[in-house]
Amino acid sequence: MTSLMTRGNLFDDLFRDLAPAFYVRPLHGDPLPSPAQIKVDVKEDDKAYTVHAEIPGVNKDEINVAIDGNLVTLRAEVKQEDRKTEGEKVLRSERYYGAVARSFQLAQDIDASAAKAKYENGVLTLTLPKKGATSAQRLTIE
Repeated sequence: MTSLMTRGNLFDDLFRDLAPAFYVRPLHGDPLPSPAQIKVDVKEDDKAYTVHAEIPGVNKDEINVAIDGNLVTLRAEVKQEDRKTEGEKVLRSERYYGAVARSFQLAQDIDASAAKAKYENGVLTLTLPKKGATSAQRLTIE
């Protein structure tokens, strides 16, 4: 499967080299992020999980975090627009909109009412307390 993806990239590079006037690059240069591009670090201690997710270039109001038991879903709306200032003649305008989402399961249910989220410098930090930890109990075999 990766060979198909690589082959497509080779053809794109060849086309760009042979006919650069026909290949128009976007002004922004940044493609929409894919779910694999939301890099996530998950750490655990006795009481909570800490999640660091990289979601750069997104306004914090456009990020949605949903918790259902032990399932955590991150969703972000991506909007990128060009700004026009007075006295300018627009020759070309590019913008794109899209959404990216990623879900993952944790080993234990989350207490959603006590969960906290903070977004700073493109990194979303979640503090997800574990729900009433039930300690494993060893049964005596008779």
